[in-house]
Amino acid sequence: MFELAQEGGALDALEADVAALEAAMSESADLRDMISSPIYGREETQGAVGGIADAMGLDAITGNTLRLMAQKRRLFVLPALLRALRERIADHKGEVTADVLSAKALTQAQSDKLKKALSASVGREVQLNTAVDESLIGGLVVKVGSKMVDTSIRAKLNALQNTMKEVG
Repeated sequence: MFELAQEGGALDALEADVAALEAAMSESADLRDMISSPIYGREETQGAVGGIADAMGLDAITGNTLRLMAQKRRLFVLPALLRALRERIADHKGEVTADVLSAKALTQAQSDKLKKALSASVGREVQLNTAVDESLIGGLVVKVGSKMVDTSIRAKLNALQNTMKEVG
C-alpha cells in the first residue's frame, strides 16, 4: 500500500485514511468485532468493509486493500497494518512517534512543550501518541523508539520500596 501510494503521489491521502481507520476502530466496538471475529462470512465482511470504505471516503488504494483483506479473511491484521503504515509514512517524512503515558490528560501547552523537548533530543520531528494511566499517580512515561524514560511517581515509589527491601 505504501509503495502504491508513494508511486501515485497519494501519501497524504493514505495518511488521512490510516488516521480515519484508527479513529473508527477505537470508536466502534462493532468494527473491531467484525475484523476479529470468524463468525462473519467473506461476502458479509466484503460488503461491510466496502460500505465502510465508501462511506468514509477512503482512497481507492485503501478501499481496494480492505476489500481484498476481507476476501482473503485477513482483516484481523488490520491494526498491525495501520501501525506499520503509520511508521513507514512517519519515516518517509522524517518524523518519529513518541508514546507518552501520563497520569492525566496533557494540555495542549504541555504537549507542545514536550514535543519541542523531544524533537531537540531526538533531532527529528516528533509526533505524540498520548494515553492516560491514572495508576502512574503523577509524572510521565515516554517511549521513543527503543528508549524509555519513566518519571512517574509509581516508578519512584517502586524504586524506593526496592531500596528499603535491600536495607532491611
